[in-house]
Amino acid sequence: MSIGLAALLVACGQGETPAPDKAGAGVVNLYTARHYDTDAALYARFTEQTGVQVNVIEGNADQLIARITSEGAASPADLFVTADAGALWRAQNANLLQPVTSEVLTAAIPANLRDPEGRWYGLNRRARIIAYDSTKVQPADIDTYEEIASPRFRGKLCVRSADSVYNLSLVGALIEAWGPERTGAWTRGVVANMARPPEGGDRDQIRAVNAGVCEIALTNSYYYIRMANSDDAADRDVTTRVKLAFPSLDGQGAHVNISGGGVAANAPNRANAIRLLEFLASPEAQTMVSAGNNEFPASPNVPAPPPTDAYANFKAHPMSVATYGPRQAEAQSLMSAAGWR
Repeated sequence: MSIGLAALLVACGQGETPAPDKAGAGVVNLYTARHYDTDAALYARFTEQTGVQVNVIEGNADQLIARITSEGAASPADLFVTADAGALWRAQNANLLQPVTSEVLTAAIPANLRDPEGRWYGLNRRARIIAYDSTKVQPADIDTYEEIASPRFRGKLCVRSADSVYNLSLVGALIEAWGPERTGAWTRGVVANMARPPEGGDRDQIRAVNAGVCEIALTNSYYYIRMANSDDAADRDVTTRVKLAFPSLDGQGAHVNISGGGVAANAPNRANAIRLLEFLASPEAQTMVSAGNNEFPASPNVPAPPPTDAYANFKAHPMSVATYGPRQAEAQSLMSAAGWR
């Protein structure tokens, strides 16, 4: 991190207390489960534009939810940001987020990518799709989600664990679309198709396809795009053989999820929290995240910049991401019953 960036961004560890405003320009206390250099640059840009100091508390989503809960009404949290609509729903369900009405946010973020009551807003999209061995698999073999669980791929699938929020949200979306009986059969097919017990993250699944451990793997789009454009030649080489497919759910497009944020229920700096959230939804911020972290902009009016633009021309399923969280307990139950660990 540059000296200039460090001066603009006050980064607090998980156990620290947010720093007070020393410049008199105002503060916003951000509790975030995102840990990307691009995000740090965003907060610096916000401070540059507004003079509002961003105090950053980092942790995973569950850690931050537990922390805000334990802090109670005295919590200094102003804005909660995390990946996955299911994680945002957990904070919502714990009554940790408050409704926000903002013309800026409703104009920037489509209705299916935000909470209907305004408690959180999607800021960037990612698709949960398929990495495949192009020497063994044809795109037509994997153009639907049903095919991931088909006998064609017995013993040929790599996937991360059932407690991955990305997988929970995908299965939650399938329950919403298909109902529990059909989705339960799908999870049993996934388990039957596993080439190995679930292990590692999404990039590990992609590398396993390249190594011949499996022929297909579930992954979030931005992990693959990041590898394809990595400074690491080994990662780039993986994407020579391994390609990316965007399967369709009931002919309506690929399953998408979000990164997003919501204003904390007891935010002491509510106005600045809304201001930061609106900035993160701006075309400038969405473009910066897309270029730096390879997620897709949430707004249909913001074109994806290079290198993400090469993968952005896909049909996204219109399902509301707000449906994923309430389905997660049922999704976990179906996955556990199927033996997906």
